[in-house]
Amino acid sequence: MGGHIYKAGVYWRMEGDFKPGKYSRGHLWRFDGGVDVPASSSPHVVPLPYSVPAAVDPEEALVAALSSCHMLTFLDLARRGGLLIDAYEDQAEGLMERIAPGRMAVTKVTLRPLLTLRAAELPDPTWLTDLHDKAHEVCFIANSVKCDVVVAPEPLRLIAP
Repeated sequence: MGGHIYKAGVYWRMEGDFKPGKYSRGHLWRFDGGVDVPASSSPHVVPLPYSVPAAVDPEEALVAALSSCHMLTFLDLARRGGLLIDAYEDQAEGLMERIAPGRMAVTKVTLRPLLTLRAAELPDPTWLTDLHDKAHEVCFIANSVKCDVVVAPEPLRLIAP
């Protein structure tokens, strides 16, 4: 079976004094659909003014990719199971820690999905846990990283059909 190739362009130009490290880490991510995303190092890693706080940093992008993949997988499984999800939100967090001298890593990502279900009554509570477990098990991005990924759903919101 052949694989899929995913591409992203990363573009940076010198602004500042490179040798002493006083240069901008701001750069651009360009994706195949024509979307440009301003990117930078995290201000937690490289201090201002050399980071761009309004841009997306790689650590945030990793957390967003895990959250997005989990959501897309979950929504598909819910749809196949006959559920009508009206809204899905997540305030995901990633924890970066020192893993060895001179080495840092995102060691844990916590997803906090908050769902709004269109139904007359709440379903059996195990369906949510089972669907999140299955979504995590088959999520492409979760299967691609070595850090712990925790799914901690928020209480379900219900709206009448």
